[in-house]
Amino acid sequence: MVKGTAAVNVFIGLTLIYIVYIIVRAFELKLLGSILGKFINVGVIAVMVVFQQEIRKFLLYIGSNEFLKNKSWKSIFSFSNQENAVSSKFLINADAIINACFAMSETKTGALIIISKKSDLVFYINTGESVDSALTDKMLENIFYKNSPMHDGAVIIKDNRIIAARCVLPVTEKESFPSHFGMRHRAAVGITETTDAIAITVSEQTGAVSLTVNGEINSNLNKDKLRYLIEKNLKV
Repeated sequence: MVKGTAAVNVFIGLTLIYIVYIIVRAFELKLLGSILGKFINVGVIAVMVVFQQEIRKFLLYIGSNEFLKNKSWKSIFSFSNQENAVSSKFLINADAIINACFAMSETKTGALIIISKKSDLVFYINTGESVDSALTDKMLENIFYKNSPMHDGAVIIKDNRIIAARCVLPVTEKESFPSHFGMRHRAAVGITETTDAIAITVSEQTGAVSLTVNGEINSNLNKDKLRYLIEKNLKV
């Protein structure tokens, strides 16, 4: 559940702090040891605060029927040397996404498209409406059509299929977030800050197309630039 999210980096950071604490104690550095000791003593509480979102997702996932249906957790106990991981190349119909985005750009139809990589985004998929459709430009345009009941929210694409629409995403809490960007861009930054997904947005005000990755917005893209960024970040 934490694969491809920022939680992995946070866990590594906490582990490094604990290793430093052990070294400090070995060298009997009392002042630094006392400072780190205070942090370690409240480690359980600190972990619960830092990982509160992941813990909540985990408990919701465990309490759902989806956990029992999902057989992928069995791979944890597999000792086979064969890798079942996704290939380093993520196959996706980039033309469908690009054509849909610039068709919607011409009519200033707002859109937010999330492309999953390693992180499965199950928690966010469950907040929307299941679609499970082939990835085509017409399907994306129909979903985000202004009178469509599913146009509000995000579309999530996984394994070259449209998995869900009308999904609710976390928004960034950056104080320095540019004021000229709207809620779609805030959500795009929010989801890419906490997962390895990429987000493509079409502004409803200006029709500008943007791609967000790792919390950074690449705005005012043309077709060639959007294609380049998709291929670069998905290694197509």
